[in-house]
Amino acid sequence: MDTTTSSGSSPATLQLHSIIPENPITAMELPFPSFLRLKRHCLGSSVPGEFFLASVPSIVLHVLTTCDLGPRDLAKLEATCSFFRKPANFSPDFDLSISELAALDICQKRAIFKCMGEEERQEMKRKCGGSWKLVLNFLLAGEFGCRREKSQALAGPGHSIAVTSKGVVYSFGFNGSGQLGLGTTQDSWQPRPIRSLNGIRIIQAAVGTDRTILISDAGEVYAFGKDCFSKTKSEVQETKLITTPQRVKSLTDIFVVQAAIGNYFTAVLSREGRVYTLSWGSDERLGHDTDHSCSLPQPLLGALENIPVVQIAAGFCYLLALAFQPTGMSVYSVGCGLGGKLGHGCDDCETQPRLIEQFGLLNIEPVMVSAGAWHAAVVGRDGRVCTWGWGRHGCLGHGTEELQMAPKVVDGLKDVKVVHVATGTYATFVTSDDGQVYSFGSGVAANLGQDDVDEDTLTPKLVLSLKETKERMVHVSLTNAGNWNGHTLVMTESGTLYAFGTGDRGQLGVELGDNSKEREEPAKVAGIDLS
Repeated sequence: MDTTTSSGSSPATLQLHSIIPENPITAMELPFPSFLRLKRHCLGSSVPGEFFLASVPSIVLHVLTTCDLGPRDLAKLEATCSFFRKPANFSPDFDLSISELAALDICQKRAIFKCMGEEERQEMKRKCGGSWKLVLNFLLAGEFGCRREKSQALAGPGHSIAVTSKGVVYSFGFNGSGQLGLGTTQDSWQPRPIRSLNGIRIIQAAVGTDRTILISDAGEVYAFGKDCFSKTKSEVQETKLITTPQRVKSLTDIFVVQAAIGNYFTAVLSREGRVYTLSWGSDERLGHDTDHSCSLPQPLLGALENIPVVQIAAGFCYLLALAFQPTGMSVYSVGCGLGGKLGHGCDDCETQPRLIEQFGLLNIEPVMVSAGAWHAAVVGRDGRVCTWGWGRHGCLGHGTEELQMAPKVVDGLKDVKVVHVATGTYATFVTSDDGQVYSFGSGVAANLGQDDVDEDTLTPKLVLSLKETKERMVHVSLTNAGNWNGHTLVMTESGTLYAFGTGDRGQLGVELGDNSKEREEPAKVAGIDLS
């Protein structure tokens, strides 16, 4: 493009030529006419009016909300430009900044926040530190830990549950106690939707031996299988079977957002971040002093009474809680400490939740917890992984079978940024930020997905069979019960579900041959859309 000015006093014009100059660099360096120059508006300036959309804050708010920014992004905008931190003068709260309003609007997209009253919202804001950005951080932390309101697939003891992003639930596998929720006690290898839940959107699920729990977007808890709210260590197992989802009446006054099932207890997490446990409380192992037969929810006492929790995880006889504070997140544990699985450097039992201090010494901020039957794991914000507890079969990934009484960083993953971890019965899986899956621990029944079937893996090893699918993996679930051979479910970013391990009761969602009891290679589970 060549710029010339016509003769005389006529205004400047542009003449376009198709001829490319011999030296394009020189042509680019020619002075650009002033009437074509645009002023660059700097977002970093603190001078009022410098932000070019300052006169139309409604558009800015719409853009911020639509982009679904995170709390850290909104905080950076406030630090960069005064426009984002000064009062926006929007009703009804004229003092809120654009960033705070955007955080509030994004919070309102969440099902569990949308139906809260104003007093409940303000109380949540107060508990989280007095900012809507912190409330958003609290909600996002809960979603990250257990895929709340997102598609998920869970590998239970002998059966499997899959929940789509629209809240439809599929079940398959062993059904001797009605834990598939299909109205019968017949096994089913083919995934089938639980039609009695039509009209109810499920946002989270939990599986245990002979039982299943589902959480709706209205905070309602549905359970089926054996009576999971009265089983205790000293009782004979209840014979009453529930074959279709039934609302748990004792939890009707609590807006529940997550459930976790241990061997002798059930735990639920309320919308406000309060943890309640049911059963197995007579010796205060779960923070309350009740009779073994008590099936009413009891709030955890002690350190977590005034600290909101974003995620819970239940092992065989212990509970982990990921707690939220404005300064960062931390992990508390309660229950049986044998093998060091509570993470306090000893094997003492804890009657009330106790802070695991080791993460501060390691300079790790936990963002996800996972409780295996007898060992546990945490993912840090920086992508490091810590494991502790019983180390049998190499399930801690430290290269030995020794127990670890306090969280220890898995050195074999030092070059991997981990975003997800799942623990089961002496086995562990992690998913990296690039969608690769690593496993270690017990390889019984091919549940690790490794080529060396039935052999233990003492350090993290890439699951090559999943890499060969050319898909990005985002979530893994494996059996977490000592009395069942394990199976594993892996979900891809596109919503494809793969299964491998034990499948003799249909828990893989794949029909096996007459003489086959397990599958070594990952198989696609048909009939479920988890996109």
